[in-house]
Amino acid sequence: MIRAISWTVVAVVLSLPVLGQAPAAQPSWVDVSNGYTKKLLAVEMKHRPEAGSDQGLSEYDALASQPTLADEDQERRETEAVLAELKRAVPQQKDKAVAQDLEIVIRKVELGFREQDFRRTHVVPFLNASGIVFGGLHSLLDEQTPSERRPGTVIRIREYAGLQSGYKPLAEILKQRVMEQMAKPGVVYPARTEIETELGRNSNYLDGIAALLKKYGLKNWQEPFGKLKAQLVDYDAWTKANVLPKARTDFRLQPEEYALDLENYGVDIPAAELAAVAHKAFIEIQEEMKPIAARVAQERHLPSSDYRDVIRELKKQQLVGNAILPFYEKRLRQIEKIIVDQKIVTLPARPAMIRIGTAAETAQQPAPHMQIPPFLHNTGQKGVFVLPLNIPAAPGQKAAEKYDDFTYDAAAWTLTAHEARPGHELQFDSMLEHGVSLARVRFAFNSTNVEGWGLYSEYLIEPYMPPEGQLVSLDLRLQRAARAFLDPELQVGKIQPEEAYRVMEQDVVLSHAFAQEEVERFTYRMPGQANSYFYGYTKLIALRKDAEKALGNKFDQKKYHDFILAQGLLPPDLLREAVMQVFVPEQH
Repeated sequence: MIRAISWTVVAVVLSLPVLGQAPAAQPSWVDVSNGYTKKLLAVEMKHRPEAGSDQGLSEYDALASQPTLADEDQERRETEAVLAELKRAVPQQKDKAVAQDLEIVIRKVELGFREQDFRRTHVVPFLNASGIVFGGLHSLLDEQTPSERRPGTVIRIREYAGLQSGYKPLAEILKQRVMEQMAKPGVVYPARTEIETELGRNSNYLDGIAALLKKYGLKNWQEPFGKLKAQLVDYDAWTKANVLPKARTDFRLQPEEYALDLENYGVDIPAAELAAVAHKAFIEIQEEMKPIAARVAQERHLPSSDYRDVIRELKKQQLVGNAILPFYEKRLRQIEKIIVDQKIVTLPARPAMIRIGTAAETAQQPAPHMQIPPFLHNTGQKGVFVLPLNIPAAPGQKAAEKYDDFTYDAAAWTLTAHEARPGHELQFDSMLEHGVSLARVRFAFNSTNVEGWGLYSEYLIEPYMPPEGQLVSLDLRLQRAARAFLDPELQVGKIQPEEAYRVMEQDVVLSHAFAQEEVERFTYRMPGQANSYFYGYTKLIALRKDAEKALGNKFDQKKYHDFILAQGLLPPDLLREAVMQVFVPEQH
């Protein structure tokens, strides 16, 4: 994920073939579509050059955002002008695919405007300056970034500190943005738990930046970084003194804000309706787990066959230290053999990458995740499956909480399937190597179509796992169903965080560290996002059933999955249209 300098987390991904590979043969309509989309991307990168750096465009490396109100207003005007041009172009398109892409882009941009308008009117944001700085520097300090680009990091640090001509200190700009909102009547302040927890972890960002600057031997960074660090520490002190006393004790979002978040994440049904489906699925998955847990208990001579007790026993065999990565790499090879033998989907020629996350990366993204490679100008960089193994300590904790959820044999099956292959790594590699329109990656992107595929990928491999792997795979499916009712029920006050902890730690058998990450996600990190896994999965399962019914014995899952991946990140309604109107007729 790429964290932009804004009030929300924005995932930015673009798509062109990898430099050095033969470009995929693309239909002419893709070039037409990309011509429109690039106009919006040019505006975005002009005002947020960090996004350009993230996509491998070195011309942005020595530039930094200045997210003043005036700059945001100017970006809005420029975006509105391009949007008007795109709307005029829709009725002129003879190719349905181009018209569809234009509609995707228009829909996404207009949603962004509605979100911006709401937050400007109603919200005092928590702008975590240290996290924003880390996000702006991280891609330049990534191990896959060419070494000749890394000196841009020092220039950007100077710009963030206001030491370059024409730049104001970023901390002062963010402080001004917060004060502008505080001056408005009836605004809602951020949740106290968010401010206290995130400020308590900011040292991980600062230490992480310094460690990377030293690692890559960059020069002349100590003085500007020292000044920037002092500004960030002062900003945190200002936040504690001026924002924290007014912070709300209730973490719940305003209903309109939560509805906007759900829409942004791709959930297009009422949250209560999704919660009802998820509650039913939760019980059904538990029933499915019982006989598998009994089998594992019998084979291992365990005293209890309750799935909770069996999983706790499986967790006791933890992988440690240098054994973790080789184990996951071996598990990946096992899954790839299953994919080939069972003809599930076409695999790319290049290997997938897995690594352990740093403390700073864990502070920013505390769950296992796929680090998306640059797409616009890729010089060989690959997506990476990142495993965060600990969560930085929050205020009042003596030490960091430890996960035991990712480093044991049975869990490696489903985590690798989700994050690597046939999940996210394959999902994004497919776009890198074959190319799809920019609109179908950058603007069609949402958590429902991305995470839905990840959970569906677990479903594809689960029948071929050993019983222990099947049990944990179902347990993580249980977790996703739990998310889809805990998140909305926390937001409406139907339950309290204590109940969410109970479900996650007792019924889903997560460590306290993982349960804490989940509750933070529901309450302030990304309310609404956790629903998208289960929702996207259910949409993909329903679509597959309809395709199988339509094709009968002509259904070929490998062709089907290759077609799904070739569409890019289409939202469920457009993906259904493509499958039923294009794929199914082609197979007859």
